Amino acid sequence: MFASDFPPLAAALAALNELSAPEPVPAVSMNADGRLLIVGAADVALGWAERLAGQREVTVLAPVAVDLPEEANFVFECGSDLRLAGHLGAFAASWRTGSEVRQASFDVVLDLSPQALLNRVELPPGYVAPGRDPLDQALAVIDLLAFAGEFEKPRYVAVNERLCAHSRSQKAGCSNCIEVCATEAIVSAGDKIALDPYLCQGCGTCTTVCPSGALAFQYPRVADVGVAIKAQLKAWRAAGGENPCLLFHSAETGKRELAAFKRAGGKLPGNVIPLETWSIDAVGLDLMLGAIALGASQVALLGAGSHDLAPLHKQAALAQRIVNGLGYAGDYVRIVAAASELPAVLADWPLAATVPSAEFRLLAEKRTTLEFVVDHLLRHAPAAPEFIELPAGAPFGNVTVSDACTLCMSCVGACPASALKAAADAPRLSFLERNCLQCGLCAQTCPENAITLKPRLLLAQRKQERLLKEAEVFCCTSCGKPMGAKPVIDSMLARLAGHSMFATPEALARLTQCGDCRVIDLITKEKSLNAWELTE
Repeated sequence: MFASDFPPLAAALAALNELSAPEPVPAVSMNADGRLLIVGAADVALGWAERLAGQREVTVLAPVAVDLPEEANFVFECGSDLRLAGHLGAFAASWRTGSEVRQASFDVVLDLSPQALLNRVELPPGYVAPGRDPLDQALAVIDLLAFAGEFEKPRYVAVNERLCAHSRSQKAGCSNCIEVCATEAIVSAGDKIALDPYLCQGCGTCTTVCPSGALAFQYPRVADVGVAIKAQLKAWRAAGGENPCLLFHSAETGKRELAAFKRAGGKLPGNVIPLETWSIDAVGLDLMLGAIALGASQVALLGAGSHDLAPLHKQAALAQRIVNGLGYAGDYVRIVAAASELPAVLADWPLAATVPSAEFRLLAEKRTTLEFVVDHLLRHAPAAPEFIELPAGAPFGNVTVSDACTLCMSCVGACPASALKAAADAPRLSFLERNCLQCGLCAQTCPENAITLKPRLLLAQRKQERLLKEAEVFCCTSCGKPMGAKPVIDSMLARLAGHSMFATPEALARLTQCGDCRVIDLITKEKSLNAWELTE
């Protein structure tokens, strides 16, 4: 992008050409055979239907019936309550005609309705809603006519359901990916999420906000970006460069803005190394901190092409909080909204201390990569606090339990990351903070509301389990057999003491007995009518 006579920058840019091509990404195929649906008022829709009927298999759906000319070579449907779903080559439409609900499939859709059928930040390819302006409609039709034949696109995001912290037993946990998805490609599917690769357009915001790494961006993979970062920074240092600032930019909009910036006479500071990636929204905490650990003094992200910079700003703020919490002074991560702002932002950016470059590679597993990065930053940190306070929503944190905890262990079954653990030999609850996602499933599941979450990044003894609570074992009052945690039995006795079935002291006492002793006590002590005592 920016060839330079400055040897370190030239060496860094040339290093990318020496890298081997990454493994190909799996793809999905879509086929458009020419079935066109035109939706809208008949006066406008019929005009386009007549023009396009010779090129496509056209169906018009209008809210009011009209008389058609005899030579019409398209299908006309009259209906209401139209619903549309699907993607290029497989749009599914349903509408009501009288009392009948009809359905049909189409390859592309021209939506001329006053209110668009699909209301999303990013619309699926093959669907256009140009409104009432004739020029916009003509441009939209040109776009639709280009969709003919077979199309292929990457599976931008890989899903690992085992790591998903969306829900457990109808208790809500993390919904970050669903909330930020601009294409509505991600929906709730019970305890997991479901991602439609046909709707996904590869912004990667979902992978950025995912706390566990259940969603991983594939185009390119984090590991491949890490290889590029490492190669560029190594070449930069070998050529005598110092204080490198890594500038991430998107492959389309960001690249185009940088080219326009250069044509207008703009120049980047000599220490800035541009690095292209498919989507700027997919550059999350692992890549921001990873770049610093690999030797970048600063990391800048050109936000051009992003549909929402808010998640990136949160990730940058989190990265900055962690670096500063370790005692590294200065600004390490900045978001630049447009290329025109680069000179002012970069020129006014004081240099920050460079961390000695790490030898490891960034990995596909998000949490593992962050473990390596934090360990490396901590090893060279000016300060070594026990923990760093983090803002709400951070993917790291502590869990505490109050005296109301009965050690029922519901939280253990709900935890998707094995951060909460039950002992096999005693009523004992332990916690491994490095695994905690702060998803809140444990707090949502706890019947006693005894769990509190506290966002933070633990630095001291991160790999050691910590005891949260333990209790003595309650044993059967008759035979002494262990029955469970004493707080559970005590809680049960307190709740059932006023119940009519346990009104007598004898009935209540049976709750403190094991199953065998309870049966024996009922047979020997309960005064009840025997079968042989029955009379007509």
